[in-house]
Amino acid sequence: MASTSQPLRGKRACKKIFWAVFPHACFILSLVIYAFLGALMFSHIEGNRKVDLSEEYRKFLQKLWHISRNLSDNMTENEEIFRERIHALLSTAERDWFVNPKDIWTFFGSLFFCCTVFTTVGYGNTYPVTRIGKYLCMLYALFGIPLMFLVLTDMGDILATVLSKCYNEFRKLQSKILASKLCSAFMCNKEDEVRRGAQSKVFTNEPLTIMEVLKSQSGVRGKPVKYRNAEIFEMLIARENEHRKPARTKSIERWSSCPELDRGKTMSRVMENFDKIGKQLEKLDVPIVLMVLVIFVYISCAAAILPKWETRLDFQEAFYFCFITLTTIGFGDTQLEHPKFFLFFSLYIIIGMEIVFIAFKLGQDRLIVLYKKVISFCGKKKMPSKKIYPK
Repeated sequence: MASTSQPLRGKRACKKIFWAVFPHACFILSLVIYAFLGALMFSHIEGNRKVDLSEEYRKFLQKLWHISRNLSDNMTENEEIFRERIHALLSTAERDWFVNPKDIWTFFGSLFFCCTVFTTVGYGNTYPVTRIGKYLCMLYALFGIPLMFLVLTDMGDILATVLSKCYNEFRKLQSKILASKLCSAFMCNKEDEVRRGAQSKVFTNEPLTIMEVLKSQSGVRGKPVKYRNAEIFEMLIARENEHRKPARTKSIERWSSCPELDRGKTMSRVMENFDKIGKQLEKLDVPIVLMVLVIFVYISCAAAILPKWETRLDFQEAFYFCFITLTTIGFGDTQLEHPKFFLFFSLYIIIGMEIVFIAFKLGQDRLIVLYKKVISFCGKKKMPSKKIYPK
């Protein structure tokens, strides 16, 4: 029997782990599939479009040729004028005149664009040009952004649990160290005497009599006899029920022999996991200074790695770029030479956005507490003092 029960226990443990991980894996997998489908869609629509060189493009070339023909080697006097003309001419140019769509809208380029859409970063380096592409981009963002926020909330619960546990364990360790120092200095002898005295006393847990109940409950004594007797009767029944409470018997797991009975229990657990999304973030209570330190260290690690393949970026530029990305600001002023490598960094982006999201949530809670304190303080000041008139 022991040999057969061990494989059953292992299967049950594997089932529990699988159904516990299932909701989280489901969200992440759906986001990955959604990103790949969007990359295929936009690479096909935007990459295969025809570039029609309009009359504006020909006029642009004629003006550029005319300005370049008037240039000479000795143009020190007219240098500012030529610069202003070229600047004004280049501001009218469109990117489609000089770029092949297939070079931009490759599969990885389209995947990078999809990630910037549903993460709400939106660098602005890549954008749809065709009318169909613009409509599909709006539809894609309409479903992709809620899915991304759902993944952020779900993974944020996991990070919130890890952070809160680490912080609580650190506080416990800190309190133990302080307690041990105090104990070694002052309290050890006194605690030993108290423990010896406590061990010599014997406490009995016997039911109280009616007179003892009356003596212990001061609120009962001042009431009429009718209500007093009723309360005494209810208290005695409650006390009797506590002593007669049957011991909990272990539930007989009949589904071990009949697996069909386990399906309802498993599905209810899965539904509970879906319902608990976002609950851990509400319970998180970690100092905001600690979260700022975590964000700084997290961005600094990426800022040290990113210049390895983006040679135009130094540490400060990479730090700025990562901050703008994780906060979903996305100015687009810093352009990447190798967005394919940055796509492999997508897990870093998602986790970093979750950490920033948690920090914003904590900051929001602190602001609400601060506003409450300010409003209550102002309300107390404006409240008129009560005047006591003599009778």
